[in-house]
Amino acid sequence: MADLNDLLNRLPIDDIAKQVRASPDEVRAAAAAALPTMVAGLAAQTGDEASSEKLAGALAEHDNDLAQGDIDVTQVDTADGQKIVGKLFGDQADTVAQGISGAVPAAGVDQGLVKKLLPILAPIVLSYVMGQFTGKKGGAPASGGLGDILGGLLGGGSGHSGGLGDILGSVLGGGTKGTAKNDNPLGSILGSILGGK
Repeated sequence: MADLNDLLNRLPIDDIAKQVRASPDEVRAAAAAALPTMVAGLAAQTGDEASSEKLAGALAEHDNDLAQGDIDVTQVDTADGQKIVGKLFGDQADTVAQGISGAVPAAGVDQGLVKKLLPILAPIVLSYVMGQFTGKKGGAPASGGLGDILGGLLGGGSGHSGGLGDILGSVLGGGTKGTAKNDNPLGSILGSILGGK
């Protein structure tokens, strides 16, 4: 099972940095927090079979090669990306962006940068998840449902029954790790927005 580090390492960070007028270090730091947040947002929509099927249908519209091989940021439809962000986070997108910026120690990663990044990253994330689901990344289609795949990408395997709050806690530095990030409200913000708590 692939994980989000694979996707993060393949992002054209320098190209994205030029597009959003930020440093590569800032973009990489923000992307490292934004990717699991978006995947967790998708995972929150797989609570039952009907919602999982609806999400799979939406993902099928993004069954493209955008996240396969070398990722070309010029091929990203940011208008579509903005719609994806809207569907994932609704009217809480600003709050989520604020939470992501708070999860990143780099001083230049403010809410404005995150809001520029999310529409660029969203189509890439959906393409990547769909590639895992259909087996485009080599090999056969993944076994298990879409929720299992999303849980696996978040490092929780198929057993992410602990809820979205637990997933985000482990992904974003909360939970039992005892790190300095524990006071970051992102886990609880997303948990309440997306129904994980």
